[in-house]
Amino acid sequence: MKRSRSFSLLFYLYLLVIVFATFSIVSMEARKTNIKKKLHKRHKGGHTRGSHSPCPVPAPQGSTFDVLAFGAKGNGVSDDSEALLAAWNGACKVAAATVKIPAQFKFLMKPVTLQGPCMPDLTLQIDGTLLAPSEASSWPQSSLFQWINFKWVQNFTIIGSGTVDGQGYNWWSSSEFYDMQAIRFYSSNFVTVRDIRIINSPLCHLKFDNSKGIKVNNITISSPENSPNTDGIHLQNTQDVEIQRSIISTGDDCVSIQTGCSNVHVHHINCGPGHGISLGGLGKDKTSAACVSDITVEDISMKNTLFGARIKTWQGGIGMVKNVTFSRIQVYDVMYPIMIDQYYCDKEICKNHTSTVVISGVKFDQIHGTYGMQPVHLACSNSIPCTDVDLSDIQLSPSPKYRGLQQAVCWNSYGKSQGPLIPSSIDYCLRSGGGLIKRIARSHDRVCY
Repeated sequence: MKRSRSFSLLFYLYLLVIVFATFSIVSMEARKTNIKKKLHKRHKGGHTRGSHSPCPVPAPQGSTFDVLAFGAKGNGVSDDSEALLAAWNGACKVAAATVKIPAQFKFLMKPVTLQGPCMPDLTLQIDGTLLAPSEASSWPQSSLFQWINFKWVQNFTIIGSGTVDGQGYNWWSSSEFYDMQAIRFYSSNFVTVRDIRIINSPLCHLKFDNSKGIKVNNITISSPENSPNTDGIHLQNTQDVEIQRSIISTGDDCVSIQTGCSNVHVHHINCGPGHGISLGGLGKDKTSAACVSDITVEDISMKNTLFGARIKTWQGGIGMVKNVTFSRIQVYDVMYPIMIDQYYCDKEICKNHTSTVVISGVKFDQIHGTYGMQPVHLACSNSIPCTDVDLSDIQLSPSPKYRGLQQAVCWNSYGKSQGPLIPSSIDYCLRSGGGLIKRIARSHDRVCY
């Protein structure tokens, strides 16, 4: 009897444990469900405790806007400029977005302006080919032509393995002159262009105007040697620039540095054919001062170019060029490796003027190789001399292919020379100037600085 009671007691205890455990599990699940409902309701209502405004939904980061998704055909015949513009407008609103020009497609683009301001860190990834209209009649009737025009962009990058083809063949034979750029940046800051190819522009290939914080790296620019006015990279009113490790072969200047430029560093460039690396022409517009300062051009290879390191100014201009260095330049069959030309003229006859852009503080250092016509040509203004011009370690030999002059020419040029100097005529080319000459040059500083 006792045994039976003990068994019954144990059975009831066991049953009680099972009931209690089941109740605990059900209660726990109910609490979880209640919490989920509350969270869902809170998310739906868009409010958190203590907040009186909806939670902002962040824009997606690093989004890619492929032009094919915006209607581009990529067949090289259909006009895809509207698709590019639509992709740009979408990407412009998203931080760290990429506009993608995919590989293995050719996109015909009529002139288009891609405008900011945009969200930061926007990228144009060019892996395919962009084609310009080959006929001038396809372009807007204007005195200023831009094909791909960027305005007011900041913290922007162009990168890729693709090609920008200006198809300029029909333009080069035209008797009319157009100021045309394949890629132009206007009033844009902290821009990087790298790795792409720009070829056959009707005129200038890549231009930066009124911009700051520019980096160009590892690009290739190419057009035929006989293509007129096809500058490689053109800078105007632009500061804080680095152009490096690129190959440029054109029918005009590899790099052209114009008025309003300062703190420009050009280095490790293969230049040629073309017209070398030039400051100017400066001073054509007599109504405003042509001011260029703090320019360094170094570690350059020039082959089969008309000029090497050159400064060119128009007669009658005003302004100043100062603190310029051309250093460690190797020249191969360059016609005029070292030049200052203050009588620059693009016509048969130009009128003589007494006023000029002042040139002071120019250094030509470690320029070696072969020349075709003349090793050094420094033709400074009759009215205001060039001052503080240095020629150091200049070793230039006449090319076997040409019958160039051995004589270096320096006119109204003051400074100092330091060996080794080949040919020896360089050694007595520059004149030594006293304080009066320098004071004459410095009296014009206030025009710019």
